Amino acid sequence: MKESFFRSMTWLHTWVGLLLCWLLFLIFFAGTISFFRHEISLWNQPAVHSIENNKYQQQTLIESGLGYLREAAPDANRWWIGLPSDRQPELQVSHRHSQGEGKRDKWIDERLDPNTLTQIDGLIDTKGGNFFYRLHFDLHYMDRKLARWLVCFASLFMLIALISGIVIHKRIFKDLFQFRPQKGVRAWLDAHNLSSVLALPFHLMITYTGLVTLIFMLFPNPAETLYDEGLKGFRADFYPERQRIEASPDRLSEPAFDKAFAHFNQNWPEQKIKRVIVDHPDNAAVSIKIYGDNGTLIRDEYPFWQYSGATGDLVKTARIDPSNAEMLYGGMIAVHSGRLAHPGLRWLYFICGIAGCIMIASGCIMWAKRIRERLKPTQSGSIGLKLVETLNIATIMGLPLATAGFFYANRLLPPEITARADKEVLAFFVTWLITALASIAFRSTRAWQMFAYTNALVWILLPVCNALTTSGNLVTYIQEGQWILASFDFAFLATALVFYFQGNKLASKATHQAPTKRPRTRAATEQEA
Repeated sequence: MKESFFRSMTWLHTWVGLLLCWLLFLIFFAGTISFFRHEISLWNQPAVHSIENNKYQQQTLIESGLGYLREAAPDANRWWIGLPSDRQPELQVSHRHSQGEGKRDKWIDERLDPNTLTQIDGLIDTKGGNFFYRLHFDLHYMDRKLARWLVCFASLFMLIALISGIVIHKRIFKDLFQFRPQKGVRAWLDAHNLSSVLALPFHLMITYTGLVTLIFMLFPNPAETLYDEGLKGFRADFYPERQRIEASPDRLSEPAFDKAFAHFNQNWPEQKIKRVIVDHPDNAAVSIKIYGDNGTLIRDEYPFWQYSGATGDLVKTARIDPSNAEMLYGGMIAVHSGRLAHPGLRWLYFICGIAGCIMIASGCIMWAKRIRERLKPTQSGSIGLKLVETLNIATIMGLPLATAGFFYANRLLPPEITARADKEVLAFFVTWLITALASIAFRSTRAWQMFAYTNALVWILLPVCNALTTSGNLVTYIQEGQWILASFDFAFLATALVFYFQGNKLASKATHQAPTKRPRTRAATEQEA
């Protein structure tokens, strides 16, 4: 019975892990990068690099933002003000305009220098780190609902693979200190075990909380049962700040901003503000929404205050004193997204995410190598094996190459080009597609070596490209204390070194395997790294 159970768990771990491993690699890869999505957005906007990140009086910035919007967009139906932070040094102001019946409202986003309170020149159209954040669970060119269901199924498969892997792992602590790099398939097994066990708490946490983020899509029945309007009623109760406020036919010349903020500052003087939203600023239905900043608290949604713009009176609040259920739910989402993390913890998240990518990649490669080694010299690989080998190269080597393509597009595309942000994303997917097509034709060790050196080349040239296309470089970043920007150049160089050493390792392996007593066969030619 014990042996039968162990075999069943081994079979379950193998196939559950393999069937969606390439989608899981994409999810883990994009999610890992997303821990620095605000930093990527900063890097993608060279125009804001010179802004000094001083400590500003939030009330002064809010008043300045409101004054700017009053002049720039008096007829907008919504004003949006985002205050500067350590990760986003600019003052963000946006305004939304109605486009008529049946048409989507138009958003206009602007950014101000908080030192001069003037519009920043030279801004470019880019999605920044939000592209990777949305790719992580929306998969981009795909129906949003379908994409999220696929991500949920992949996460469930990942959770099953983790639990079954723990069950079958007899030497879980011993293998933590064991790595045999010259032992073929055994080396890949050691890499798989090491990356799995080293960050096991993170893998379990990030997978389970990932499912929690979409729990009401997976299990809508509780909300459907408790609320007359189902999920719509639940969201109206849980997210009061998201409810639409209807405009009034009566106009209002001057909203009671001073009274509203005076009440807020008097009752919550220590509360930092994340953003301010004003709905219908030009009529009697004007509403002032204030969102608090959670900082490093383990919370997802922000505390919220809503004031009547006509009278300045407090209308409603949310999550100022959250219940235990709200704390648990919001805490799990916050832990998953890493929004609570200070820079050191964010780097720990990133390293654990890389370990997750290695765990998935080594499992894919190990399966293919084991099947390949069982073939006789005269046998050729099956279609399934060739498909796995192709997807391994396309995904594991293609995604880093595509990410570099995204960064190059940000620096090289003309600023005035139409739909520039979409073309940055297109560069990502075109690079990935080219890698996938090349991997169909080449699945040998030499193909892995070629892609490793290609990755090394494009990543090591990224700091050069950045220096030639912007006014900054690694030296000036260090001299001026711009450590976020400097860390990008260091990360690019470190990535290049990793791929360069991988290419050398594969070249050395190919050299040692070259002498053989058997004639080369098609199966041997297709042997993977």
